[in-house]
Amino acid sequence: MAAGAAALVALAALTAVPAQAHEPERRVPHWELKDTGTPDVRFRGLAAVSRNTAWLAGTGGTVLRTTDGGTTWRNVSPPGAAELQFRDVEAFDARRAVVLAIGEGEASRVYRTDDGGATWTESFRNTDPKAFYDCLTFFDRRHGLAMSDPVDGKFRILSTRDGGRSWKVLPSEGMPAAQEGEAGFAASGQCLVSSGPKDVWLATGGAAHARVLHSADRGRTWTATAAPLPAGDPARGVFALAFRDRAHGLAVGGDFTAGRPSPNAAAHTGDGGRTWRPAGTPPPAYRSGVAWLPHSRTAALAVGPTGTDLTTDGGRSWRTVDTGSYDTVDCTPDQGCWAAGEKGRVARLEH
Repeated sequence: MAAGAAALVALAALTAVPAQAHEPERRVPHWELKDTGTPDVRFRGLAAVSRNTAWLAGTGGTVLRTTDGGTTWRNVSPPGAAELQFRDVEAFDARRAVVLAIGEGEASRVYRTDDGGATWTESFRNTDPKAFYDCLTFFDRRHGLAMSDPVDGKFRILSTRDGGRSWKVLPSEGMPAAQEGEAGFAASGQCLVSSGPKDVWLATGGAAHARVLHSADRGRTWTATAAPLPAGDPARGVFALAFRDRAHGLAVGGDFTAGRPSPNAAAHTGDGGRTWRPAGTPPPAYRSGVAWLPHSRTAALAVGPTGTDLTTDGGRSWRTVDTGSYDTVDCTPDQGCWAAGEKGRVARLEH
């Protein structure tokens, strides 16, 4: 385990035991807020490239980028996008990124930049009034998918093979039927996630059962598995997924209605999502984002409006380590972990 991950694993123990008077002050890993200068924007889209570089996507058609660890942020929003709601961003580096706007009909759009946001190209605009796109993911710099809520009874999958420069709707024959009321949650850009060259998972809610759908062929055929998270209400389900490889994954969610309890708001899998087990000690409330810690097989963070939770045993138990509000979280191999949310809140994990 790398030093940064080891420090994070120690977070729970360090925060639980106060330093004695004769002991030197110990630095504990913690979120350090970064001023974005955008207090009216809610950032549910986050792409962490490194400890220094990150992209944000949010309300009001806002896209921000930092290349100095969050000290300064550049507004690189696409022109004419002020009415759009950006909910997901996937970045390949400091210059190349793809952002997704969500909504009914033509409100669902995809933009791509190759010059750090100086210019953008609209590469997809939804023309089907029944479609509503929620999330996107990339397997590599060329191959990626976006997902829409069910159209004619099945989730719709959009595919790119040129890095998001062009898109096409995949055939629906390999997609299982959706449940009544089933949909994805555009809460953190993590309702569609991938691991490796071909595996991808889709999180659902709003129906009788929360489910996770899995494809091993880049979205052409899918299997669906029930997940032991709150369901049976339009506000309940799986909101976010994270896979550290094609076998080991985490699911978080619950009920996003403020003040409602969210028991069993997390689950874990060791077989690629064929089966899911509920966390023995889940987060205490709804969580909308989750990410594995860099170079760790057992540590991960989950975030939501009421706090951040840490697991050090692969999702079997969670413990709250911060009470700040965040919607999404993302980590990078060089020990960079970022979180973003309402009122322009963005933070980087410092230790």
